Amino acid sequence: MAGARRRRARRGPLRGDARARHADRARRDDPVGGAVSVLLAFDTATPDTVVGLRTADGATLGRRHRPADGERPGHVTQLLPLLTELLDEAGVGWDAVARIGVGVGPGTFTGLRIGVASARSLAAAGGAELVGVPTLAALAAAAPAGRVVAALDARRREIFAAAWDDATAAAAGAAPSLPPVAVPPAELGGLVALAGVRVVGDGAVRYREALTAAGALVAPDDDAQHAVDPARLCDLAARATPGADVLPAYVRRPDAVPTALRGGR
Repeated sequence: MAGARRRRARRGPLRGDARARHADRARRDDPVGGAVSVLLAFDTATPDTVVGLRTADGATLGRRHRPADGERPGHVTQLLPLLTELLDEAGVGWDAVARIGVGVGPGTFTGLRIGVASARSLAAAGGAELVGVPTLAALAAAAPAGRVVAALDARRREIFAAAWDDATAAAAGAAPSLPPVAVPPAELGGLVALAGVRVVGDGAVRYREALTAAGALVAPDDDAQHAVDPARLCDLAARATPGADVLPAYVRRPDAVPTALRGGR
C-alpha cells in the first residue's frame, strides 16, 4: 500500500542544477541574504492534497499527492511535508511566507476543515496574510478559454458545480455566472445551458454520461483539467484581497451532522 501511495504521489522534485537555479532566482530579490516574500497556496477540498509556492520573482512550484485507489485522502499526513518540500526547493524558510491561500471549497467536509484549520494556524504562527480561494474557481481557471462549468463529486449522487461565461473570467477572479450549488448531475442542465460547454473536475468524470447527454464537453478521465492546478491556486491567491474571514464553503450540510445541529441535545 505504501508503495502504491508513493507511485501515485506526483511530487516530482527538481534536482541538481534545476534546484539550484530556483533557489538562486528566489535569493536574487534579497542580495543581503534575508527572508524573501513568497506565497503558499494549498487545497484539500478533494481527495488530492495540492500545494503551490510562488516566489517573489514569479517562479511557481507545485506538488500533488493523490491517494491510491481505495485509500483515504492523505491530507493530515501529506500537507505539511509537501509544503516543507516546496520551501526547501525554493531555498527559503517559513519566515519568507508573506501570504497563505487555502482552497475553501466546496468539497469534502473533513478535507475543508483540515485545510482551513491548517492555513489559519500557519498564518497565525508566521504572521502571514490569509486568503481563501474558491476550489471550483481554481478548477475552472485551468480550463481552455470558453464557457466552463467546474464540477466536483459531492457524493449522495450530487455534484458541487459553478459556471463561468469564460474560463478566463474564472482565472481573473470574477464571480461565477452560476454560484456554487449542490445538484444531481441530470438536473444541472436546468440551471445552466450545457450544450457545447466544457465541464471539468472529478464530478464531470464520474457523471460523464449524464453530462454529455445534455451536450456538455468532458475531456478524457486522465486529463489534467479535472484536477486542481497548483499554479492556478497561486494565481487566485495572489489576486485575492486579504482581510475577509476565511471560512469553508460547504454549500450543503455535511454528511454527518452532530446531534446538536439537528435540534437534539
